[in-house]
Parts: sequence; structure tokens; C-alpha cells
Amino acid sequence: MDVQIKRGLLDFCVLSATRYHESYGYKIIKDLKPYIEISESTLYPILRRLEGAKLISVRSAEYNGRLRKYYAITLSGIKHLEEFEEEWKEIMSVYKFIVRKGDRND
Repeated sequence: MDVQIKRGLLDFCVLSATRYHESYGYKIIKDLKPYIEISESTLYPILRRLEGAKLISVRSAEYNGRLRKYYAITLSGIKHLEEFEEEWKEIMSVYKFIVRKGDRND
């Protein structure tokens, strides 16, 4: 996948991974793996950026004797994701135009 397209989609993928329940870094990577590859070095800056934009919240809790950060989508994050879903309809319209077959207008 083109790097620019992937970069634009990753924020929404991470938001979606936290949409219905809080999660943590390794689990987010694991949840996204069937759909899109993301490394830890890519994920954590995204999480910090989303937290800074108040699209996710973060809490720390002990797990097996270590602190683990848990991420949860905020109401602003849900709204942002819903806006993307509306924009995606337009993107799909463009995609259908690009891949159409047998409709040459020359």
C-alpha cells in the first residue's frame, strides 16, 4: 500500500481499535494485523498524537507487576471517526470511478 495513503488511514484504524473497548499497544497491533501492518515505532507516536488531540484518553494500570497504558476513544474521537466514515463514502465513489471497466467515453 502506498505510504501516504497508509499514513492517512492509520489514525482512523487506531481509533477504530479502541472504539468499543479500551486497549493497549500490543493488542492494538495484533487487532490491526489482519488488515494493515503497523509497528510499535509507528503506533506509539500515533497514540501520543491522538492523545494530544484529545481523541483518545490514556490510563495506566498494573498488569503482571508492570504498568501498562490503556487507551480509550473519547467522544471527540468517536465524532472524528464518524466524520471519516462520511468522507469514506466520497473516497469509495472516486475508487469506483478509477476501477470502472468498459465505460470509455472517447
